[in-house]
Amino acid sequence: MIKFIDNFLNKITMYSITLYSLLFLWCLGLILNVLKVLHYSPVDFIITGVLIFSFCFLINYIFSLIFKVPSNSESVYITALILALIISPSKPFNNLDFIFFASLIAAASKYIIAINKKHIFNPAALGVFIASLMFNKYASWWTGTFYMAPFALIAGFLIVRKLQRESLVLSFLITSVSLIAINGIIYDKDILFLLKQLIIDSPLIFLGTVMLTEPMTTPPKNNLRIIYGTMVGVLFLPFFNIAGFYFSPELAILTGNIFSYLVSPKHKIILTLKEKIKSANSVYDFIFEPSKKFNFIPGQYMEWTLWHKSHDQRGVRRYFTIASSPTEKDVILGVKFYEKPSSYKKTMDFMKVGDKIIAGQLAGDFTLPRNKNKKLVFLAGGIGVTPFRSMIKYLLDNKEKRDIIMYYSNKSFADIAYEEIFSEAQRELGIKTIHVLNDGNGVSEGFSFEKGPINMGMIKKDIPDYKERIFYISGPKAMVDSFKLALKELGVKKSNIKTDFFSGFT
Repeated sequence: MIKFIDNFLNKITMYSITLYSLLFLWCLGLILNVLKVLHYSPVDFIITGVLIFSFCFLINYIFSLIFKVPSNSESVYITALILALIISPSKPFNNLDFIFFASLIAAASKYIIAINKKHIFNPAALGVFIASLMFNKYASWWTGTFYMAPFALIAGFLIVRKLQRESLVLSFLITSVSLIAINGIIYDKDILFLLKQLIIDSPLIFLGTVMLTEPMTTPPKNNLRIIYGTMVGVLFLPFFNIAGFYFSPELAILTGNIFSYLVSPKHKIILTLKEKIKSANSVYDFIFEPSKKFNFIPGQYMEWTLWHKSHDQRGVRRYFTIASSPTEKDVILGVKFYEKPSSYKKTMDFMKVGDKIIAGQLAGDFTLPRNKNKKLVFLAGGIGVTPFRSMIKYLLDNKEKRDIIMYYSNKSFADIAYEEIFSEAQRELGIKTIHVLNDGNGVSEGFSFEKGPINMGMIKKDIPDYKERIFYISGPKAMVDSFKLALKELGVKKSNIKTDFFSGFT
């Protein structure tokens, strides 16, 4: 079942799965109101949703014109749906002021409350919080109810699974549940009743899986995300207060957003295409000149926005690992093109010198260990070699020797990219690359390779000290998952297995 879900999620973008999950919850809420399971009028429910959607869409359109930046329709719809799922759908015309200003602030915050084109706060949470201060009205968080909780959990699971933010959500949930139980023990309260209230009759699930995980306002590294989740988990608790001041759910997440902003990269970069080079079969290097110098660690990835009209359901954003090294002046993306590409890939394929792309959300823990004496194994599949290109080029430019063996798997000789860099690293630094090919046709004379696919027998034969090494795996998700399992069965410790993640290769 999990494998089926992962295969499905791998074919859809992060924004699309979030949008569809939220739309599912809103439609379910409408059905439950029609059936009188929930107590809101279906007419009021629909009117509230239409008002929020209309306000968000119109306000976002106006601000996109003012600031002369393209509007991301998926982002607008997601913000509107979150507002519709937390603002009370009761007597909408009596709450028109609250609905309008919550929508206005949520949509406008992406443009106004932003530094270096990076917005700081969760838009929906900020809109609801400021509107509540203005009108002394509050969000009902009606999604956090007994009948909605199971479905919010399903929708939230899909989002979290797609983003691979399990550690963030678990830190939030464990913190909240543990502290509420401890509080019940200390004050001799009914712990089961308190847990029911917290888990089923509160926004815990929806806030933790949908709003807490928003990529733009979460920290870039796993350890920081755990701290972020723990912090919001404490502030979310109904009994937590500072000098008698209690936190609402939206204020809890906004406070966490401030921490996230302080520990995150604070810029978006506009990059101009300088050159496009074919580096392997169906693989092209896009060489960009950044608008300003920025720092990154070899192996990290960014979100790349390429605006184009009539985009398909996968949208205008993708995550790509930076293939270049921080030691290089230009920024390189290695991109694989498949048959029947998305509208994004089609647009990218037709980019010309001078065209621009926007990059932001620098993140990733798939980086070299600080301890230079650690022995490493790189397992690369196809275009998954890009983070290793970044790392090895960095080591070459700094003349830094490390004990590294890399297995690089491809279908054929023509699919191999960056061979000149890996050969130089073997000559200069002793970094050994073992090429594994499924098809040996077309191989150059004298070129050494093993018949694929990569298997654990190869590793045991070539690397006797494999249990002492840290394994880095990057490639298609199916490959990454199978290698993780095989390495664990081989006796490699879980802590010695690192996998690359970004939201899809397509």
